[in-house]
Amino acid sequence: MAKLYFRHGTVGCAKTLNLLAVAHNYKQHGYKVLLIKPEIDDRFGKDVIKARAGLETKADIVVPQDSTNIDFPDLSDVVCILVDEAQFLPSKIIDQLYNITCLKKGPPVICYGLRTDFRRNIFPAALRLMELADNIEEIKTVCVYCLKKAKFNLKLINGKPTLDGPSVELGCEEKYLPACGTCYNTAHGII
Repeated sequence: MAKLYFRHGTVGCAKTLNLLAVAHNYKQHGYKVLLIKPEIDDRFGKDVIKARAGLETKADIVVPQDSTNIDFPDLSDVVCILVDEAQFLPSKIIDQLYNITCLKKGPPVICYGLRTDFRRNIFPAALRLMELADNIEEIKTVCVYCLKKAKFNLKLINGKPTLDGPSVELGCEEKYLPACGTCYNTAHGII
């Protein structure tokens, strides 16, 4: 039986770069992969999956925010399904991805995404992945302030840490930084 994987990490830990490397490896050997992303992530284009390092590819399926079901093509020749920014998917889509791995000849599904938002609250899709995934892996990076392992996403407005604003507000290094627990708390005056 195939497995559902959740590979999570803070901002800037190369989740998308990892996804693109996995896709490249399969494609280089002539295998077909299916690339999925949520429609809400339109930072680089509606159907573009792009790593901060500059590598990019087109998504095969773009999932609308209000979707409860993906109409998948024939999966008989698909060897792996790769999902970028999985935290933004509706939870019902996570259920559907898990169910694909339960099919007799279903491909493995590898989801990449954030575990928590900048307030340290878990995303609903990430929670569902934590509940269903056969394998949960952390992609690590370091705190931008002290080089300890980053654990949280620090949101900035005009270069200053904040806890204000919506949970989902797209951005890159100008808006979010990886931080360890101590530096996150210090930035917010918690300790």
